[in-house]
This record gives sequence, structure tokens and C-alpha cells, in this order.
Amino acid sequence: MDGDRAQARMKGATVFFYVFLPFALGHYLSSLLRNVNAVLAPHLMGELALGPGELGVLTSAFFFAFALAQLPVGIALDRYGPRRVQLVLMLLAASGALLFARGTSYGQLVLARAVIGAGLGGCFMSAVKAISTWIPPARLPTVQGYLIAAGGLGAASATVPVRMLLEHTDWRSMFVLMALLTAGSGMLIWLVTPRAAPPGVTSPAVPALDSLLDVVRAPAFRTTIALVLVPHAVFFGIQGLWIGRWLSDVARFPDGAVAYLLYMGMASVIFGAIAVGMITEWAAKRGIAALDVAAAGIVLFVLVQAAIVCNWAPSLQVLSVLFTLVGTITGIEYAIVAQSLPRELTGRAATCLNMLIFVGAFLAQAGFGQVVGLWPASAAGHYPALAYRVAFGALVAVQLPGLVWYFLRRRPVKCGIAMLTQKEDYEIGSLRSPR
Repeated sequence: MDGDRAQARMKGATVFFYVFLPFALGHYLSSLLRNVNAVLAPHLMGELALGPGELGVLTSAFFFAFALAQLPVGIALDRYGPRRVQLVLMLLAASGALLFARGTSYGQLVLARAVIGAGLGGCFMSAVKAISTWIPPARLPTVQGYLIAAGGLGAASATVPVRMLLEHTDWRSMFVLMALLTAGSGMLIWLVTPRAAPPGVTSPAVPALDSLLDVVRAPAFRTTIALVLVPHAVFFGIQGLWIGRWLSDVARFPDGAVAYLLYMGMASVIFGAIAVGMITEWAAKRGIAALDVAAAGIVLFVLVQAAIVCNWAPSLQVLSVLFTLVGTITGIEYAIVAQSLPRELTGRAATCLNMLIFVGAFLAQAGFGQVVGLWPASAAGHYPALAYRVAFGALVAVQLPGLVWYFLRRRPVKCGIAMLTQKEDYEIGSLRSPR
């Protein structure tokens, strides 16, 4: 059968099964491996005698390597396509999981964790690239919401299910299983994903590193990251490790209760991601810009963190779930950028976003551990509530400037008139709220 004819008939359910599901499985596994240390932390700290600073560096090595992979992976996506790129990357991630299973020292585990992060560095971007190729732009917020929900399911699987699995095996055997599943996911993408782009979508020219400047220069890209980037980094960096340690050290919940609350929080990502996509499309039909939806959600996200700083003791368990549920709004960043930039730049735009987000997540996760480690632990190994309040307070402080800039930008300027060129007005028009 002719390739173009086959692609032309791929619609609806066919695209779902042959494009969305294979890449969503990769994103599921990426989220699982990114968040699994929240449950493994007591095992790792006990076996390797780690403090909070070392635990933060070990876990955040994933984010650092993930960030370093973004630019070369983004260029490869636009040049070779997500199908071929993901096969190579998932095999690399599988090798990292095997190294982690065999690691016997802190340094070996840090290296293995970094290899896993580098290998999984293309999961979400490859999915975004593939989806944006086959899905109309107007549908991207909802479909990407489903993709983020798949990641939420992976994050949820890293909690209670992992703890239940550890009752029957050890964490090293579990990572061998993760290696097999990761390699299998890459093979599935290679075997079932369409080899050619749909009719009317041409392959871009070989991108150069300088072409990434096209993304950075876009006003829509800069406007979006100014508001959403830091909260997104905080969300990724904290929910995968420190929320669990906060519940253990401050709320003094046992490990079983911590795993359950983490599961509730991660599972809420599924519903939150779908709801964000639906709300964004609903708002767009009423003339409300996606960036305004993001701003409202980020205000709520910062308020949840402020409640943690205030040590709102009667509902610490509620705050732990709300942190993850409300933080899901930050995922709207990808949809806004994908809608606003030319299709041939979507791969590079996603990688630029991921690089910035995961560098920020690395700093947030590692830095949080360094701050908590400034206080001595109790005889039982718990760190004081004050240490966590100071660390969360620092996170709130770094998120406030973006919100302040956003609301100042919305105010009419009375002292002068800034005229935009026709090109600039067109590029940021989709982000501007009606006045």
C-alpha cells in the first residue's frame, strides 16, 4: 500500500493507537523512573548512609542529565523524527537502569541515574513532536493534557505500586524490570509508529544549533517562560522527592501512609492534566488567553506552598495532594508554545523548554536538600519543620517575580505608548488577554 494513502487514512482511533499510545507509554515510564526515589529514599539513605544533600544530588542527577540532552535531542527530533530518536534513547535509558541495579557506591548510582535521565530526555518532547504532527493545533491542549495524564499515571505508579512491589523483591531487581520495560517501549515505538509524515507535512531542513535562536527570539516563547518556567521547575523538582520526605519528617506519617499520600497526589495529576486541557479550550472559546489560565493556576500553586510555609498543621496531608494537583497547571506551558510557534520549530521549542525546566528542577531539588541539611537531624533521622519551612519559603520567593511581572504587564501604561511592529503584534496576539 502506498505510504501517503496509508497516512491519509490514519484518523481518530488509528492515530490514538499507533501514535499517541506508544509515545504515551514512554512518557509513563519516564515519569515513573523520575519519581521513584520518593519511595526508595528510605532504602537508599539507609543502605548508603546518605544525608538530605546527598539524596538531593543523587535524585536530581536525573534532571541535570535530562537537561543536557535537550538541545541535541531537539535537533535530532526535527532532523530524524521521533520514531528513530526514541528507539536509541530508550535503549540508553534501559542501560542506565541496569547500571543502577548493579551500582554499589554513591558515585556509581549518581552516574547511573544520570544515564537514565539522558536516555529519557526525549520521551515527552518526542511525544509532543509526534502529536503536533498528526493533531490539529486547536486540539493540542486537550491531547497534551491526556499525555500529561499518562505521565501522572507513571508518577502514581512510582508510589504505592512500587512499595507493594518492594514487599516481594528488592529495589535492584525492580530496576532490572524497569530496564526491560523501557527497552520494550522503544521497540514498540519503532515497530508501530508511522514511518512517514501525514500528507501536507514536509520534513524540515537539517537544523543547525543557531536555529535554536529562532525559538528564543519568539515573543510568545519568552512571554510564556517568564511566567510559567520557575513554577514548573519547582513542581518537577519537589513533587518527585521532597514532598514525601516532608510528610515523613514534619507530619511524621509512617512510610505506608507517605506512599499512599504520594499516590493520591500523583494520581491527581491524571485528572488535573485532563481538566487543564479542557478548561483551556473552554476559556479560548470565550476569548480568555491560555496564559491567563496559567496565571490563575500559578497563583493557587504559590498559595499552597505559602500554606506549607505557615505549617498549616490540621491539613498537611491535604496540602501534599494539592501541591501536586494544582501544580499540574504548569504543564500548559508546552501547549501554549506549541500553538504559538511554526510546526517546524516544535521539536526545538519543546527541547528548549525541557532544558530550562529541568535545569531549574535540578537546582530546586538539589538546593532544597542543601537547605534542609543545614539543620541537624533528630535521633530518629527526622529533620525539623523549620528546615522545610525555610526551604519552601525560598521556593515561594523565587516564583513571585514572574507573577508580579505578569500582572504589571497587564496594567495599561499611562506614561507612554509602546508601538509593536505588525510581526510582533501577530506573534503575541494569541497570548494577549482581551481588555
